Amino acid sequence: MSSQPTARTAAAKASDFPTGVALLRDPTLNKGTAFTMAERNALGLRGLLPPHVFSQDEQVQRVLKNLRVLPNDLDKYVNLNALHDRNEALFFRVLTDHPDEMMPIVYTPTVGLACQQFGLIFQRPRGIFIGANDRGQVASLLRNWPYKDVKIIVVTDGERILGLGDLGANGMGIPVGKLSLYVACAGVHPNQCLPVMLDVGTENEALLNDPLYVGLRQKRVRGPAYDELIDEFLMAAQDVFPGVVIQFEDFANVNAFRLLHKYRERICTFNDDMQGTAGVVLAGLLSALRITGGKLTGQKILFLGAGEAATGISDLVVSAMVEQGLPRDEARRHCWLVDSRGLVVKSRTDLAEHKRPYAQDFSFLPDFPSAVEALKPTAIIGVAAVANTFTQPVLEAMARFNQRPIVFALSNPTSKSECTAEEAYRWTGGRGIFACGSPFDPVTVNGQTFVPRQGNNSYIFPGVGLGTIACGARHVTDEMFSAAAWALTRQVTEADIAQGSLYPALSRIQEVSAHIATAVAKVAYDKGLATKPKPADLSAHVSAQMYDPRYRSYVQNL
Repeated sequence: MSSQPTARTAAAKASDFPTGVALLRDPTLNKGTAFTMAERNALGLRGLLPPHVFSQDEQVQRVLKNLRVLPNDLDKYVNLNALHDRNEALFFRVLTDHPDEMMPIVYTPTVGLACQQFGLIFQRPRGIFIGANDRGQVASLLRNWPYKDVKIIVVTDGERILGLGDLGANGMGIPVGKLSLYVACAGVHPNQCLPVMLDVGTENEALLNDPLYVGLRQKRVRGPAYDELIDEFLMAAQDVFPGVVIQFEDFANVNAFRLLHKYRERICTFNDDMQGTAGVVLAGLLSALRITGGKLTGQKILFLGAGEAATGISDLVVSAMVEQGLPRDEARRHCWLVDSRGLVVKSRTDLAEHKRPYAQDFSFLPDFPSAVEALKPTAIIGVAAVANTFTQPVLEAMARFNQRPIVFALSNPTSKSECTAEEAYRWTGGRGIFACGSPFDPVTVNGQTFVPRQGNNSYIFPGVGLGTIACGARHVTDEMFSAAAWALTRQVTEADIAQGSLYPALSRIQEVSAHIATAVAKVAYDKGLATKPKPADLSAHVSAQMYDPRYRSYVQNL
């Protein structure tokens, strides 16, 4: 496994290796009180640190003790960011050793509040900000990034952050958080990860009037000027970082579908909100069917929402049904969408292009509860970011129609969840099969304790990214996400299923991501999409790529 230090630290006596205060101020190299006496003598650190040498394990305990006394998760988020700014290896060691506790802080649900408060809590820039006023200079901005071996870029324009809407440049918290998960969940090296914010303005009046707002104070650039900036960025990224994978994140529907369609065959790119979400939901459905005993082709799935997530999930579910023998048109009749105006049916004349493949030949129904009663679905999936929409009547209806109703309340942050875990289990009499977008505590109903787990994209996209890096994939295909979903569900144990958990424990996330990465790379090699020679042992090759945040000595042969 690769580890900290990086290649430039291979010899501590190299003339360009920092020493003294410069070393302590470099978060990629700093070990703080864990520098050994030999390192302190060789690197000019004597007297700059307290005399006792701590192990990294002891440093982790100090971090946890300080973190756990803080009054709220936003303070914990700021505290962890400060740790990242001074000691990168220790930050990722804390994340990888304690994923259940740390991931809700560094990503959902806390990252949503962090984005809302971004101007207030901003301490140190992380990533590249590209503004609408930087047209013609994007490549030079990317070359300002100090690390040249970038393999993954997560990019957003901040228009649709989680379920919170247009947060403009404050949305930078999302790619920063996503790339932290690439490292913590899949062992992608931090130096290979680059967060990018495309700041084209915002329609959020509160931000435009906020004196602490960090972004351009203008309305959003749209039309040809927007497209030209996107194109310049994507082409510049390929030039500056050849072969880099571009992950689109939290773009509004108006841009997300067309950008993915435009570029997916030209560069190595994917949209996590569409394809990553689809992969994790398909895996959850496959796990749920281990409980119900049903077949995927026998499900009727009703979505609350008809945007990127709902249509992306539907597309992947349809592909999986086609693989199992259904004609595509028939498979589409198993997926039903409800948007803000009602059931998506053929008689409607107001449907956007991405909804039309799922417009059913059925009577119009005005809302989600009426659709549930009329359609009697086997599964309901909430991805509309509208809180409290899986009401008691809806869940009780699902329990009438199904011995084991499947209920996925996937909107995040927690304030946008369609229902809580407690509601999902109690209002179905303990028969509901539940997955969530934000974390919920275990629930005991009728003497049985259920352990809900997040249907979070962090189960899928880090492994997909690692797999594309390991094989040098030219494109990211739907088949890769299907393979990722099957690989994920195979990692769900019988013990997980027995307690109602549709996903593996987060404590196993790096192991799980390695399996997913191997499955993704195998598809790339099988389909001729890999640019690197195929190794004899693909699984071992993938594992060898993974970053280990444990300290290594900087001083050799002392």
